[in-house]
Parts: sequence; structure tokens; C-alpha cells
Amino acid sequence: MNLQNLKEKRASKITEMRAINEKAMNAERDLDDSERKEFDVLDAETRSINEQIDRAEKLASFERMEASSEPVSEIRTRDLTEGFSVAKAVSESLEGRLTGREAEYAQERQKTGEARSGNGIIVSIPTEAILGGESRALKTTTPGAGPGSNLVATDLAAMTDRRRAALKIEQMGAVVLRNLTGNLDLPRLKESGSAGWVAEHTDSTRSDAKFSKNSMGPKTATAEYEVSRRMLVQSNTALETVLRSDLAFLLSQALDSAALKGGGTNEPTGILADSNVQSVTGGAFSSDITADLIAALETDNVTGTTGFLTNPAVMNAARKTKDNDERIIPISELFHGERVESSTQVPADIGTGTDKNALIFGEWASLYLGYWSGIDLLVNPYHSDVASKGGVLLHAFLDCDVLVRHPEGFRYAELD
Repeated sequence: MNLQNLKEKRASKITEMRAINEKAMNAERDLDDSERKEFDVLDAETRSINEQIDRAEKLASFERMEASSEPVSEIRTRDLTEGFSVAKAVSESLEGRLTGREAEYAQERQKTGEARSGNGIIVSIPTEAILGGESRALKTTTPGAGPGSNLVATDLAAMTDRRRAALKIEQMGAVVLRNLTGNLDLPRLKESGSAGWVAEHTDSTRSDAKFSKNSMGPKTATAEYEVSRRMLVQSNTALETVLRSDLAFLLSQALDSAALKGGGTNEPTGILADSNVQSVTGGAFSSDITADLIAALETDNVTGTTGFLTNPAVMNAARKTKDNDERIIPISELFHGERVESSTQVPADIGTGTDKNALIFGEWASLYLGYWSGIDLLVNPYHSDVASKGGVLLHAFLDCDVLVRHPEGFRYAELD
């Protein structure tokens, strides 16, 4: 039943309920037992139809976002990320109170039932403000003596970042769904029926459409910091930078990596591990392989925003590719005018001998990223590793999932 039919059915139920109620009101009496029973049945049916309409509208919205090939789609109940201070939230949580924007965000999470409970102090952090974590203690001792040693000074300059792998999944155009609650089923038409020609006044040939669904459910990525007491006291500005960038990057990196090759054990199943995503014949890099990848998607009638994603080893081979006159062939020609991106996140250990590089070509809106929470930051001052020192352990948790909704939207090759 389509959305319009559901709305018409709901309107019909409401009309029947109104008629029962008006009949009693016109007679200046309450509903009798049979009327009340009929009214309650109609009320239950109407509520059920409302739930069906809500689901249908949500799925229709997802389908529109996918059809328009929007690179990133976001679902938010409220934007509370501007001006959110992670360091302030951590510091105030240790004092047993939150104020300002940080308190408002925590209250919003409690209203929607997303707040966690557990041992220690839970700080709710928006995903837009932070995504990640790393296991190393931050200290403020002599410069060079520890990971946090250069973060406290009389005059603290801007902290420089370390080298990081490029995170590409969202940039390539994956569909992002935020603030999910229950498990999410995404139905699709798997196979169409068939049409044919018949002679006059003869029966048509019957055929069946086949449907399937993909499901998303939360999986938890986590990371941890140990922070010394003096770091908490002295390094507000630097700590904010660390929490927003380094801690955030590591959870993002875990999700990005899982989207590419997650094995499905405690983590999502990524593109390269999805048994429904097919490969083409690989070998040494060549423009023939890139052409085969493009042709494979065209054969399956895949349309939308497409592009290649690979690692630096493949890009290095591509940049060295020459024609018969020993002239370098431009990258745009080798990839036939398609977008190509590179990241060390793309594995170099696939194939039977775990020594092949991955070259992925896809219609990236066929990949869905789902978030069931913001970042839950557990501030734990009670652990034996820090309790006697006055420090804290910061445990970051993110509930998320990855789904290759349309496996035919991706192909990959194993390259030498």
C-alpha cells in the first residue's frame, strides 16, 4: 500500500470515529458499550496507520536523498553544536554540574532517550563536535617527557597536528543518517517482473517482482585517553584541541576503515568484505582495468555520482604509466575522466596472498552511514590507574553502522 492510500485509509477511519462521537453528542449522551468498543478499535487502527505513514515518509525521504545523489544527508532533531566546548563539558562534569550549551545538549539527549547510564560520569558530545580517541596518557611534565608535555606553557602557541590518513567515505558521497533510534530496515525492489507481446485476446504472461531489505543496527566504536590531573587543571585550550581533533579522528578513522573493509565481527561489513560486491580481473594497473570497472556498473544500469577510491601505491603506479613514446599519460585519461581519490585507509593487503592493493569504483550514494548517538564520553576518575593520581580516564563511545545498500553500485579490482 503506497503513502497516498495509507493517508486515505486514515482519513476514512477518522471520519468513522467522528460520526460515532457526533451521534452520541447529538443525543446528549456518552458512548454506549458497543460504540465505545467500535471507537477504540478505530482508534487503534488509526494509530497503527499513523506508524505506517511515519515509516513510509521516512523511507521516501531516504529514497529522494539517494535519487538526487546528495553527497551527504543529515537528520538532526536540533543543532546544538555551535560553541560546544568539550573541555568545558569534561571539567564541569567532574564538579557534578553542566552549564550553558553543554547542559542544554545533555538535556536534549535525555529527552530523546539517547543518554547512557553506567559507572562514572557520562558526558554527551555531539558527533559534529567530536568523533574519536587514543590510548596514551597526557601529562604536563618536562617537555619531551610525555605525550602531553608540550601542551602547558606560560604562553601556549597553536598546537600542530600529526600526519593523518585521509578520511574519504563521506567525501565520496556516502549517505549519512544521524540521530537514529531503533534498527533501520531499508526495503528495495530486487528484481522486476517481465513484459511481453501477445496475440489478440490471449492471456498475458504472469511474472513476479522480488523484494529484499537491508538492515542497519548500532555497533559500538570506542577509544580511550588517560589525562593527568595537572593537564586538566592547566591546559584548557590545548586539551580542547586534543579532544576535538585527535580523539575525534580516531573514531572517524575506525568508521571510515570499517566502511571499506569491515569484517562484520563486532564491526560493520564494509564494501570489500560484502559478499554481494563483485570484483573484476585485476593485475598490474592499467586503463583497461579502470574501463572494466566502469563498464561493470554501466552493465548493471547504475547511475549517479561515481568515482574511484584507492591507495597511494596504486596512484604511484598510475602516475608512472607511459605511452609507447615514453610520455606520461595524464591521470584523467587513465581513469577515463572519473573522479579519483587516494587514502592510506584503502587496504593494501587484500587477495589470496594478502598482498594486493584495492581499487574501488562505485556510485557512493549506495553506501549508508548511520549514527545512533553522539559521542558518549565517560569521564572515569575512579579507575585504579588514575584514582590515586587525581587524573581521569576518558572513554569515548560511538554507536554507528555501515550498509552497502546496493551492492551492484560497487566493483573493485585487486592490483599488484
